Amino acid sequence: MAKNRRHGEDYVTPVRRILVGLVVVSLLLVFLVWRIDSPRVERFRAQIVDTLVPNMEWALVPVTKAAGLIEGFQSYARLAEQNQELRRELQQMKAWREAALQLEQENAQLLDLNNVRLDARLSFVTGVVLADSGSPFRQSVLLNVGARDGLVDGWAAMDGLGLVGRISGVGDQTSRVILLTDSNSRIPITIQPSGQTGLLRGDNTAQPPLEFIENTDEVRPGDRVVSSGDGGLFPAGLLVGEVVRGPDRRLRVRLAADYGRLEFLRVLRSHPGEFVEDAGALIVMNPVMAPVAEGESADDIAARTAGEAGEAEQ
Repeated sequence: MAKNRRHGEDYVTPVRRILVGLVVVSLLLVFLVWRIDSPRVERFRAQIVDTLVPNMEWALVPVTKAAGLIEGFQSYARLAEQNQELRRELQQMKAWREAALQLEQENAQLLDLNNVRLDARLSFVTGVVLADSGSPFRQSVLLNVGARDGLVDGWAAMDGLGLVGRISGVGDQTSRVILLTDSNSRIPITIQPSGQTGLLRGDNTAQPPLEFIENTDEVRPGDRVVSSGDGGLFPAGLLVGEVVRGPDRRLRVRLAADYGRLEFLRVLRSHPGEFVEDAGALIVMNPVMAPVAEGESADDIAARTAGEAGEAEQ
């Protein structure tokens, strides 16, 4: 057993030495072939390259894949950086978009306030809504115009499209508008085209009900509701909304004013009524009265009206 082991060791060692020698000789030959400057050797080297290099593409695959991974990682890093930059720009664009929408809404409301056709004899004051004190029990807004602008209790307030409410409380620089939806609000209305008259009563809901209609059978959902002017408080013909049928089957009004975006309100200076001197005389609106001047107060209106009445008697 010992001899066999020793004989096996003696056999491996010479073979290893022979192989090492062959590798060394091969490397020396390759070195010499690549270093010899001769046309024949150059042609021989070219033949070797043409023979071996096309067949070594499989050996270059790992190198190519590794280079592709490195390039892809660098590209991913650039894409991630560009994505972060685009996200920042998108946030900025969203902020600009919100600002643009607010300006567009404000501009549309101002254009509506300027373009709505009203009675030529009416003048108005436009105010900004300072605060909204709406609640389930009281719905009103505060304007930045008041007695110094000639406002009087009872005057109508509108947004760009429809009637919003009436002035109820005037200070020197501010005034309060009670909305049509408030439970204390009552205004006489006319339903078109049937001509039915009635009363719009606020009930703290977005669609106040109609009351005291003479013939409800002539009223249809979609009919136009305007102020009737009865009582001389509101001018006639101001748009209020349209008739709808509520969940309780009652006739209600979908208001034309956008109560969700009350930013600017127009306060209409109403015509002063004529003074009643005889018993049984009718209270009517003066159809030929000139527009109320800017900043004219209620006392000035009364004085001017009395002077015109005196001139008419003379």
